[in-house]
Amino acid sequence: MTTAPLVTVVVPGFDIEGYIAEALDSLRAQTLTRWRAILVDDASTDGTGRVLEEFAARDDRFRVIRHPRRKGLGAARNTALAHVDTPYLGFLDGDDIMLPRALETLVGSLETSGSDVAVGAYVRLWPEGGSYTAGEVQPWVSASTSPRRVGVTLDAHPEVTGNVVAWSKVSRTDFWRAHDLRFPENALYEDQAIAQRMYTAARAIDTVPDVVVQWRVRADGSSITQHEADPRVFRACLAAMRDGLAVLAGHGAAQRARAGQILRMDIPRLSAIADASTRSDLDTFAAEVEALHRA
Repeated sequence: MTTAPLVTVVVPGFDIEGYIAEALDSLRAQTLTRWRAILVDDASTDGTGRVLEEFAARDDRFRVIRHPRRKGLGAARNTALAHVDTPYLGFLDGDDIMLPRALETLVGSLETSGSDVAVGAYVRLWPEGGSYTAGEVQPWVSASTSPRRVGVTLDAHPEVTGNVVAWSKVSRTDFWRAHDLRFPENALYEDQAIAQRMYTAARAIDTVPDVVVQWRVRADGSSITQHEADPRVFRACLAAMRDGLAVLAGHGAAQRARAGQILRMDIPRLSAIADASTRSDLDTFAAEVEALHRA
């Protein structure tokens, strides 16, 4: 019986010493054991690199790559992509937690269906009293992944576009190479456009209602999504959503579904934190999205 790895999980990280061990422990707890992980230290200034090396020394399924200078999350993921040689590919951010059956469920779905991409549900992991508590599956996540679907297309299931994160999916490595999929570099929210490129390129998509990842809201407030009031981050968020919508051009139902989700969820959230320097940017973007939603 072969024991060759089936799936590579890419784990990038910068200055996440306090979180990375729990993320890597969640990989070691996977019920599907035929995985390997490429750990990319993006020139951390804390003990992140030391923790990565310790895990690699104890478990040869981990491989560490270290950037000599910080390049950003997109570049760190792209560095790892060049070293993937397994049939399947997934991602995990170094401050999140993969639930034990995640790889078994997502890889198993693709093994059975032959689809290009399997998309799972996720929840937020909220700080509470010195620890973290998992929240509920949010409506837009449920709309993208529930009920279970096998071999659907983007046009048949346009609501999948609401699932814009890299780490809730497993896909075929050959699919990435055939479509030259790479993450944008020197950009924030770098997984939004690539998610939409995956959906538009996929021959067939599986959706899995099971929660596969817990997405951490850091207690120290250091996640990029916790700094959206910063004008630079605010505008990067708008740019990423705009880029994702542009990718969906030619898929009218999918573009309208994504526009509707942005109008329901993102515009109100960003409106509450917009200031004098970003209000006009938001108003312009909201008008664009409303026009797409009505198209």
